[in-house]
Amino acid sequence: MDGILPLWKERGMTSHDCVSKLRKILHTKKVGHGGTLDPDVDGVLPICIGKGTKVIEFLTDSGKEYEGEITLGYATTTEDASGEVVQRDTIKTPFSSEEIDQAMQSFVGEIVQVPPMYSAVKVNGKRLYEYAREGQTVERPQRKVQVDSFVRTNAPAYQEEQQLQSWRFKVACGKGVYVRTLAVDTGKVLGVSAHMSDLTRTKSAGFTKEPSVTLDQVKKAVEEDRINDILFPIEYGVQGFQRVDISDDLWQKVRNGMRLPYQAFQLAAMPTEPVAVFYQNQVVSLYEPNKNETNKLKPLKVLQNEVS
Repeated sequence: MDGILPLWKERGMTSHDCVSKLRKILHTKKVGHGGTLDPDVDGVLPICIGKGTKVIEFLTDSGKEYEGEITLGYATTTEDASGEVVQRDTIKTPFSSEEIDQAMQSFVGEIVQVPPMYSAVKVNGKRLYEYAREGQTVERPQRKVQVDSFVRTNAPAYQEEQQLQSWRFKVACGKGVYVRTLAVDTGKVLGVSAHMSDLTRTKSAGFTKEPSVTLDQVKKAVEEDRINDILFPIEYGVQGFQRVDISDDLWQKVRNGMRLPYQAFQLAAMPTEPVAVFYQNQVVSLYEPNKNETNKLKPLKVLQNEVS
């Protein structure tokens, strides 16, 4: 069984929980996910199966979209609603829509983020959440990330009794963006504590909610012997690359991992990015420019050396 499954992860489970359950449902160990979702977040989680696991990294690199809610007035250990409150600020005068929009707009483009302590980023071989659970704080690496858009989607609501203010948002971003941190940093720009009070991932690796399936639906599809109806081919995972189709003669060289001149692939010029090599309408390999040889490409990743 090979392919990509757009899973709709429900709340209360880790991404690893989903992988573990799918291994049992699909009766295969070769299962991986293309981008972690926190337990309290639901939404699209691309799952790679069999040979599909070879394209996980390319799914992870693709853009993502989220919908959620930011609440001003208190901050938490985890930067979301599940953590313990660590700071409170009373919002006596609610912020205007213009002030909020301006603060959010300041995070659009290439920005620098510091990942939250409760995250899977490794420092000195240990994940940050492990330090956090032990009550330790360590210096975290700054990372450059890309935010394509970050907009408010409803009128800010002021809770006078609790002196909190919240609003819904949409964000489109690249790899490695912590939306929780976007929420906290938006509060910092406004001068108050904040946290992400709700989040759903609505798009990942080109998948949206519409084709996504729940674990129960996957289980039912297996029982009814129609799992192939909900699986996407591994070719879906390389759709962001330029495609080149090869002949029978070239296939023998590609399957053996030979370095080849770009002209062998019928390319008009030396590519600057990897290309997806197709044989008999199936993706078989990814080739990239070889820095050590002029005008030659080398295998980046062999996806399959047999075609059906």
